[in-house]
Amino acid sequence: MAEVVRMPKMSDTMTEGVIAKWHKKVGDKVNSGDLIAEVETDKATMDFESYQEGTLLYVGPKEGEAVAVDAVIAVLGEEGEDYKALLEGDSSSSSKEEAKEEKEDSPNVEEGASDDAGDDSSSVSAEDLDCTVITMPLLSDTMTEGVIAQWNFKVGDAIKSDDAIADVETDKATMEVTAYAEGTLLYIGVEAGQAAKVNDIIAIVGPEGTDVTPLLKQKSNAPAKASKSEGATQEKTETKQQEEVSSSSDASGASDDSRVKASPLARKIAKDKGINLNDVKGSADGGRIVKKDVENFIPKAKETTSAPAPVSAAASTETKTISLPQYIGEEKYTEQKVSQMRKTIARRLSESLFTAPHFYLTISVDMDNAMEARGQINTVAPVKVSFNDIVIKAVAVALKQHPAVNSSWKGDTIRFNEHVNVGVAMAVEDGLLVPVVRFADGKSLSHISAEVKEYGQKAKAKKLQPSDWEGSTFTVSNLGMFGIDEFTSIINSPDGAILSVGAIQQVPVVKNGAVVPGNVMKLTLGCDHRVVDGATGAAFLQTLKGLLEAPIRLLA
Repeated sequence: MAEVVRMPKMSDTMTEGVIAKWHKKVGDKVNSGDLIAEVETDKATMDFESYQEGTLLYVGPKEGEAVAVDAVIAVLGEEGEDYKALLEGDSSSSSKEEAKEEKEDSPNVEEGASDDAGDDSSSVSAEDLDCTVITMPLLSDTMTEGVIAQWNFKVGDAIKSDDAIADVETDKATMEVTAYAEGTLLYIGVEAGQAAKVNDIIAIVGPEGTDVTPLLKQKSNAPAKASKSEGATQEKTETKQQEEVSSSSDASGASDDSRVKASPLARKIAKDKGINLNDVKGSADGGRIVKKDVENFIPKAKETTSAPAPVSAAASTETKTISLPQYIGEEKYTEQKVSQMRKTIARRLSESLFTAPHFYLTISVDMDNAMEARGQINTVAPVKVSFNDIVIKAVAVALKQHPAVNSSWKGDTIRFNEHVNVGVAMAVEDGLLVPVVRFADGKSLSHISAEVKEYGQKAKAKKLQPSDWEGSTFTVSNLGMFGIDEFTSIINSPDGAILSVGAIQQVPVVKNGAVVPGNVMKLTLGCDHRVVDGATGAAFLQTLKGLLEAPIRLLA
């Protein structure tokens, strides 16, 4: 009996998959465990094995097409078996939903009936042209758009399925986009340096000489319709604004310099600098004032009119007029396009701050013993161990004793992580990255130091991969190296807490009843109050303080 093969859900965030390549064609025999296709998910390109046996009777989506999770992509059965009833049965429920949506949208449909009638007659799909549409892929779980850093091919070049046709700058790194199609590059939709949203068309590959204009017109048809209504509204708004401006100018009457002949630019500069155009002499035809006249204008000191009555000598000596030179400044600014990384930082941190109720706890740590221990460790360690490496190790050990801090909010549940993956915040040119030291509680100080240094080099070179920054259970942010005494951080969602590490300061401290010089470091724990209570966070900080003040315990 024929059975349908559906698009599997290959990751927890996957909503659809793209058929990167079919390894079987209609009529081929398929055994259980055979590789039938490669599927591009939101995380990676993965092999899809069949759990059924039979002859491949039907293949739905073509290579390069996206398919929703649980949608039918193929049918297996006995050779010659009728499978159409299966496809019709699967589409019956979706057709009911579509009919309901059409009823809800009927007013819009009536308005654009004439336009739609014209579009249906010229409807063209990529399959009709034997072409493959390449869209902007989802290269990370937080990506919403990508910037084409570089095209590796130009229109007219021959493309193979494994060619990297472009480099895309995501919110985390610069990554390659693979074509997964063979043919000639017919169309490039986004120029280098421009951004495209996920699933937007960036290129089309197909047989040489194929005209893809009908396909592009059809793709852009919906946005064009939407822009008509927006354009009409905008025209009305502009007309109304022009009427308001004209009426306000009439009502206000002629100002001091409103009747002076001057170019719009000269008038604007004069207004910004506070210059009355009546005082400026124009150099253009008919005495018209232009930009250079305003820029070269030097205001004259105002003449003081003599008083009608004589002033006594005593009064003139008492009241002295102070004349200040007039300073004319110019307001300037520059604007820079927001990078993909900065957009994601803004979105993720805003979501965290306005969703998770933050509270902060600060504790002071005596670092005398840690400084002495670090000096001894670095005499024998294969790599130089920093204070930040010691903090990471101490945090990992403390988290094993306080699992409530090593947790995250999941809506209806709270996840208590039994493993310890410490995210280390790193500043890069475009913003901030948080690579993860996995299973940090079981690694030595030298191992942690080497790993953090490697992440730092990869971050600066934009070579970090999604596997490097995903999966943290707790985050450490250290600004002590920049001389910051103490600060607070925004939690790196979905973590339940974040530690802010300040600088080691030489301050007077009381030991054994005497005031002596000491080395003190302040730590601030930012907590998500949905999972971490005040007493829980305080207990964690006490344990962390004990480990840093007696670092020999970290080597046990």
